[in-house]
Amino acid sequence: MPDRRPPSRTRPATKSKVAGPAAYAGTHETATGFIELTSDRDDPDGWMVVVNGAPSSYVHLGDPTRLEFEYVRWIGDLLDVCAPEGEPLRVAHLGGAGCTLARYVAATRPRSPQVVFELDPVIVDLMREAFAPGRKGFKLRAGDAREGVAHLQPDSYDVMIRDAFDGDQVPPHLTTLEFAQDVARVLGRDGIYVANVADRSTQLIARAEAATMRAAFTDVALVAEPGQLRGRRYGNVLLLASNGTLPLDPLTRRLASGAVRARLVPPDRVVELSAGLPPLTDAGF
Repeated sequence: MPDRRPPSRTRPATKSKVAGPAAYAGTHETATGFIELTSDRDDPDGWMVVVNGAPSSYVHLGDPTRLEFEYVRWIGDLLDVCAPEGEPLRVAHLGGAGCTLARYVAATRPRSPQVVFELDPVIVDLMREAFAPGRKGFKLRAGDAREGVAHLQPDSYDVMIRDAFDGDQVPPHLTTLEFAQDVARVLGRDGIYVANVADRSTQLIARAEAATMRAAFTDVALVAEPGQLRGRRYGNVLLLASNGTLPLDPLTRRLASGAVRARLVPPDRVVELSAGLPPLTDAGF
Protein backbone atom coordinates (compact mmCIF):
# COMPACT_ATOMS: atom_id res chain seq x y z
CA MET A 1 0.00 0.00 0.00
CA PRO A 2 1.47 3.43 -0.91
CA ASP A 3 2.53 5.67 1.93
CA ARG A 4 0.08 8.51 2.64
CA ARG A 5 1.65 11.24 4.68
CA PRO A 6 -0.33 13.80 6.67
CA PRO A 7 -0.85 17.16 4.98
CA SER A 8 1.67 19.92 5.60
CA ARG A 9 1.50 21.59 9.01
CA THR A 10 1.08 24.93 7.23
CA ARG A 11 -2.46 23.93 6.40
CA PRO A 12 -4.92 25.82 8.72
CA ALA A 13 -6.12 23.23 11.22
CA THR A 14 -9.28 25.17 12.07
CA LYS A 15 -10.48 25.15 8.48
CA SER A 16 -9.42 21.70 7.31
CA LYS A 17 -11.83 18.83 7.25
CA VAL A 18 -10.43 15.85 9.14
CA ALA A 19 -10.34 12.86 6.84
CA GLY A 20 -10.47 10.26 9.58
CA PRO A 21 -8.25 7.22 10.13
CA ALA A 22 -9.49 5.27 7.10
CA ALA A 23 -7.79 7.79 4.83
CA TYR A 24 -4.45 7.01 6.51
CA ALA A 25 -4.73 3.25 6.98
CA GLY A 26 -1.41 1.54 6.39
CA THR A 27 2.22 2.24 7.21
CA HIS A 28 3.91 5.64 7.23
CA GLU A 29 7.51 6.67 7.72
CA THR A 30 8.10 9.00 10.67
CA ALA A 31 11.02 10.99 12.04
CA THR A 32 11.81 8.14 14.46
CA GLY A 33 10.82 5.06 12.46
CA PHE A 34 7.35 4.15 11.25
CA ILE A 35 3.73 4.14 12.33
CA GLU A 36 0.88 1.90 11.18
CA LEU A 37 -2.87 2.44 11.46
CA THR A 38 -4.98 -0.71 11.17
CA SER A 39 -8.71 -1.15 11.62
CA ASP A 40 -10.24 -3.63 14.04
CA ARG A 41 -11.64 -6.53 12.01
CA ASP A 42 -14.39 -7.05 14.58
CA ASP A 43 -15.33 -3.39 14.98
CA PRO A 44 -15.01 -0.82 12.16
CA ASP A 45 -14.87 2.02 14.71
CA GLY A 46 -11.79 0.55 16.41
CA TRP A 47 -8.26 1.44 15.28
CA MET A 48 -4.88 0.14 16.39
CA VAL A 49 -1.90 2.49 16.34
CA VAL A 50 1.41 0.62 16.03
CA VAL A 51 4.63 2.59 16.48
CA ASN A 52 7.90 0.99 15.35
CA GLY A 53 6.33 -2.44 15.49
CA ALA A 54 4.85 -2.11 18.98
CA PRO A 55 1.07 -1.77 19.55
CA SER A 56 0.87 1.65 21.19
CA SER A 57 -2.78 2.69 21.25
CA TYR A 58 -6.27 1.44 20.59
CA VAL A 59 -8.67 4.21 19.59
CA HIS A 60 -12.41 3.67 19.35
CA LEU A 61 -14.11 6.40 17.35
CA GLY A 62 -17.54 5.88 18.90
CA ASP A 63 -16.61 5.08 22.50
CA PRO A 64 -13.60 6.89 23.99
CA THR A 65 -14.16 5.08 27.30
CA ARG A 66 -13.22 1.75 25.73
CA LEU A 67 -9.73 0.92 27.02
CA GLU A 68 -8.41 -2.25 25.38
CA PHE A 69 -4.90 -2.55 26.83
CA GLU A 70 -4.90 -3.84 30.40
CA TYR A 71 -2.43 -1.30 31.78
CA VAL A 72 -4.38 1.52 30.13
CA ARG A 73 -7.50 0.24 31.91
CA TRP A 74 -5.58 0.36 35.21
CA ILE A 75 -4.68 4.00 34.57
CA GLY A 76 -8.32 4.65 33.71
CA ASP A 77 -9.29 3.16 37.08
CA LEU A 78 -6.88 5.53 38.83
CA LEU A 79 -8.27 8.50 36.93
CA ASP A 80 -11.78 7.45 37.96
CA VAL A 81 -11.00 7.37 41.70
CA CYS A 82 -8.48 10.19 42.18
CA ALA A 83 -11.20 12.88 42.17
CA PRO A 84 -15.01 13.02 42.47
CA GLU A 85 -16.87 11.70 39.43
CA GLY A 86 -17.01 14.17 36.56
CA GLU A 87 -14.78 16.74 38.25
CA PRO A 88 -12.24 18.21 35.80
CA LEU A 89 -8.61 17.17 36.18
CA ARG A 90 -5.52 18.89 34.87
CA VAL A 91 -3.65 16.09 33.10
CA ALA A 92 -0.31 16.03 31.28
CA HIS A 93 0.52 13.03 29.10
CA LEU A 94 4.12 12.16 28.26
CA GLY A 95 3.88 10.06 25.11
CA GLY A 96 1.09 10.50 22.60
CA ALA A 97 0.43 7.97 19.82
CA GLY A 98 -3.38 7.68 19.62
CA CYS A 99 -4.02 9.77 22.76
CA THR A 100 -6.36 7.11 24.17
CA LEU A 101 -6.20 8.28 27.79
CA ALA A 102 -6.54 11.94 26.87
CA ARG A 103 -9.75 11.02 25.03
CA TYR A 104 -10.90 9.05 28.04
CA VAL A 105 -10.40 12.02 30.37
CA ALA A 106 -12.15 14.36 27.92
CA ALA A 107 -15.15 12.01 27.83
CA THR A 108 -15.40 11.21 31.54
CA ARG A 109 -14.29 14.58 32.92
CA PRO A 110 -15.37 17.31 30.49
CA ARG A 111 -13.55 20.66 30.62
CA SER A 112 -10.36 19.02 31.85
CA PRO A 113 -7.29 21.01 30.71
CA GLN A 114 -4.92 18.51 29.11
CA VAL A 115 -1.67 18.51 27.18
CA VAL A 116 -0.04 15.59 25.34
CA PHE A 117 3.67 15.62 24.47
CA GLU A 118 4.69 13.43 21.53
CA LEU A 119 8.30 13.39 20.37
CA ASP A 120 7.74 12.62 16.70
CA PRO A 121 6.26 15.56 14.71
CA VAL A 122 5.08 13.28 11.89
CA ILE A 123 3.05 11.24 14.38
CA VAL A 124 1.57 14.47 15.74
CA ASP A 125 0.49 15.55 12.26
CA LEU A 126 -0.96 12.15 11.47
CA MET A 127 -2.92 11.96 14.72
CA ARG A 128 -4.31 15.45 14.14
CA GLU A 129 -5.53 14.51 10.69
CA ALA A 130 -6.76 11.02 11.52
CA PHE A 131 -8.33 11.53 14.94
CA ALA A 132 -8.79 15.32 15.39
CA PRO A 133 -7.53 15.58 19.01
CA GLY A 134 -7.94 19.36 19.02
CA ARG A 135 -11.68 18.87 18.83
CA LYS A 136 -11.67 16.50 21.80
CA GLY A 137 -10.62 18.99 24.44
CA PHE A 138 -6.84 18.61 24.69
CA LYS A 139 -3.65 19.95 23.13
CA LEU A 140 -1.19 17.76 21.24
CA ARG A 141 2.33 19.14 21.08
CA ALA A 142 5.39 17.88 19.22
CA GLY A 143 8.53 17.78 21.30
CA ASP A 144 10.56 15.97 23.92
CA ALA A 145 8.54 15.24 27.06
CA ARG A 146 11.27 16.34 29.46
CA GLU A 147 11.67 19.67 27.72
CA GLY A 148 7.91 20.10 27.74
CA VAL A 149 7.66 19.40 31.47
CA ALA A 150 10.50 21.84 32.17
CA HIS A 151 8.36 24.65 30.74
CA LEU A 152 5.26 23.85 32.81
CA GLN A 153 4.42 26.04 35.79
CA PRO A 154 4.68 24.79 39.40
CA ASP A 155 1.54 23.11 40.78
CA SER A 156 -0.12 23.36 37.37
CA TYR A 157 -1.29 19.75 36.90
CA ASP A 158 -3.14 17.17 38.99
CA VAL A 159 -1.98 14.04 37.17
CA MET A 160 1.00 13.33 34.94
CA ILE A 161 1.06 10.08 32.93
CA ARG A 162 4.31 8.81 31.43
CA ASP A 163 3.78 6.28 28.65
CA ALA A 164 6.78 7.02 26.45
CA PHE A 165 8.99 4.33 24.94
CA ASP A 166 11.99 3.95 22.68
CA GLY A 167 11.51 0.37 21.54
CA ASP A 168 10.63 -1.59 24.66
CA GLN A 169 12.37 0.78 27.06
CA VAL A 170 11.56 4.15 28.55
CA PRO A 171 13.99 6.84 27.33
CA PRO A 172 16.60 7.05 30.13
CA HIS A 173 16.28 10.80 30.59
CA LEU A 174 12.64 10.25 31.65
CA THR A 175 13.66 7.87 34.45
CA THR A 176 16.09 9.93 36.52
CA LEU A 177 15.82 11.61 39.90
CA GLU A 178 16.27 15.03 38.34
CA PHE A 179 13.31 14.44 36.07
CA ALA A 180 11.17 13.03 38.90
CA GLN A 181 11.91 16.13 40.95
CA ASP A 182 10.76 18.32 38.07
CA VAL A 183 7.58 16.26 37.79
CA ALA A 184 6.99 16.76 41.53
CA ARG A 185 7.41 20.50 41.02
CA VAL A 186 4.75 20.60 38.31
CA LEU A 187 2.31 18.39 40.23
CA GLY A 188 2.55 20.11 43.59
CA ARG A 189 1.69 18.39 46.87
CA ASP A 190 -1.46 16.50 45.93
CA GLY A 191 -0.65 15.57 42.34
CA ILE A 192 -0.13 11.99 41.16
CA TYR A 193 2.59 10.76 38.84
CA VAL A 194 1.84 7.57 36.87
CA ALA A 195 4.73 5.89 35.07
CA ASN A 196 4.38 2.86 32.79
CA VAL A 197 7.30 0.42 32.80
CA ALA A 198 7.67 -2.66 30.59
CA ASP A 199 9.53 -5.09 32.80
CA ARG A 200 10.75 -8.66 33.09
CA SER A 201 9.57 -11.07 35.75
CA THR A 202 12.23 -9.88 38.20
CA GLN A 203 10.89 -6.29 38.12
CA LEU A 204 14.44 -4.94 38.23
CA ILE A 205 13.56 -1.91 36.11
CA ALA A 206 10.46 -1.09 38.14
CA ARG A 207 12.34 -1.50 41.41
CA ALA A 208 15.10 0.85 40.23
CA GLU A 209 12.55 3.44 39.17
CA ALA A 210 10.66 3.02 42.43
CA ALA A 211 13.86 3.78 44.35
CA THR A 212 14.31 6.87 42.20
CA MET A 213 10.75 8.10 42.74
CA ARG A 214 10.99 7.50 46.49
CA ALA A 215 13.73 10.16 46.53
CA ALA A 216 11.33 12.71 44.99
CA PHE A 217 7.93 11.67 46.41
CA THR A 218 6.73 10.62 49.85
CA ASP A 219 4.60 7.68 48.66
CA VAL A 220 5.23 5.27 45.79
CA ALA A 221 2.92 2.33 44.99
CA LEU A 222 3.04 -0.27 42.25
CA VAL A 223 0.40 -1.96 40.08
CA ALA A 224 0.88 -5.14 38.05
CA GLU A 225 -0.84 -8.33 37.00
CA PRO A 226 -0.46 -11.00 39.75
CA GLY A 227 1.37 -13.43 37.47
CA GLN A 228 3.96 -10.81 36.67
CA LEU A 229 4.52 -10.10 40.36
CA ARG A 230 5.03 -13.82 40.94
CA GLY A 231 7.82 -13.85 38.37
CA ARG A 232 5.91 -15.72 35.68
CA ARG A 233 5.72 -13.24 32.84
CA TYR A 234 6.96 -10.11 31.10
CA GLY A 235 4.49 -7.25 31.28
CA ASN A 236 3.55 -3.72 32.23
CA VAL A 237 4.14 -2.33 35.69
CA LEU A 238 2.67 0.98 36.79
CA LEU A 239 4.40 3.13 39.37
CA LEU A 240 2.21 5.64 41.22
CA ALA A 241 3.88 8.45 43.12
CA SER A 242 2.64 11.43 45.13
CA ASN A 243 3.62 13.85 47.85
CA GLY A 244 0.00 13.77 48.97
CA THR A 245 -2.36 10.85 49.49
CA LEU A 246 -2.71 8.10 46.91
CA PRO A 247 -6.27 6.68 46.57
CA LEU A 248 -5.11 3.20 47.56
CA ASP A 249 -8.34 1.69 48.90
CA PRO A 250 -10.72 2.62 46.05
CA LEU A 251 -8.08 1.78 43.46
CA THR A 252 -7.44 -1.63 45.04
CA ARG A 253 -11.14 -2.44 44.79
CA ARG A 254 -11.30 -1.32 41.16
CA LEU A 255 -8.28 -3.35 40.17
CA ALA A 256 -9.56 -6.49 41.88
CA SER A 257 -12.91 -6.34 40.08
CA GLY A 258 -11.65 -5.64 36.57
CA ALA A 259 -11.81 -7.97 33.58
CA VAL A 260 -8.04 -8.45 33.95
CA ARG A 261 -7.30 -8.49 37.64
CA ALA A 262 -4.36 -6.48 38.89
CA ARG A 263 -2.71 -6.14 42.25
CA LEU A 264 -1.74 -2.92 43.99
CA VAL A 265 1.49 -3.13 45.97
CA PRO A 266 1.29 -0.51 48.78
CA PRO A 267 4.04 2.00 49.58
CA ASP A 268 5.45 0.11 52.58
CA ARG A 269 6.01 -2.99 50.44
CA VAL A 270 7.53 -0.89 47.64
CA VAL A 271 10.02 0.44 50.21
CA GLU A 272 11.08 -3.15 50.88
CA LEU A 273 11.26 -4.06 47.19
CA SER A 274 13.46 -1.06 46.34
CA ALA A 275 15.60 -1.05 49.49
CA GLY A 276 19.30 -0.67 48.82
CA LEU A 277 18.88 0.49 45.24
CA PRO A 278 20.37 3.92 44.45
CA PRO A 279 18.30 6.49 42.56
CA LEU A 280 18.91 6.73 38.83
CA THR A 281 20.50 10.07 37.97
CA ASP A 282 21.35 12.10 34.90
CA ALA A 283 25.05 11.48 35.61
CA GLY A 284 24.49 7.75 35.19
CA PHE A 285 23.43 8.00 31.54
